[in-house]
Amino acid sequence: MSLLAYKDKNRIEAGADEAGRGCLAGPVVAAAVILDPKHPIKGLDDSKKLSVKKRIALKLEIEKKAMAFAVCFVDHKTIDQINILNASFLAMENAIKALGVSPEFLLIDGHRFKTSLDIPFSCEIKGDARFMSIAAASILAKTNRDAYMQRIDLEYPSYAWKKNKGYPTLEHRKAVLDIGLSPYHRKSFQLKQKQLSLSL
Repeated sequence: MSLLAYKDKNRIEAGADEAGRGCLAGPVVAAAVILDPKHPIKGLDDSKKLSVKKRIALKLEIEKKAMAFAVCFVDHKTIDQINILNASFLAMENAIKALGVSPEFLLIDGHRFKTSLDIPFSCEIKGDARFMSIAAASILAKTNRDAYMQRIDLEYPSYAWKKNKGYPTLEHRKAVLDIGLSPYHRKSFQLKQKQLSLSL
């Protein structure tokens, strides 16, 4: 199914999405994108469906051709303070605020959004597979977060973040049980209790 360029072509729409919500470590990262109808981008899709090579190529194209884009990080300490759902909302709100062009409407990936912004919005379930602007945001959020996790993997290679990007793979969970938590782990995720029970 081809993605939609907009929900209403007569207004400036920004798509927003986040990456890293289900991770045990690292930040949640959100992006907001306003695409330029004069400079279409082919191949946009949900970032999870794309190869690493394709995601990186599209990231560069989005940054070159979008009318406006912004990426914002909310770190693991803030996630622990306000919870992951609110941290995701905050990251998306900050990305929208950082746009160089003011959107008239927001397309938010998912089924919930809470914001102090005075901009109308709609929540779009699986929006990254339905709308081009949300797909573009998902690509920017994921590529920026993946690059960050690869950088901190150099500090703590035992957790294999270069491969798992902080997600709760068996290898990652086993490392937490064996060597404990790093300074980048989200302590509110009860890493050593139910979430890390291993069936070996």
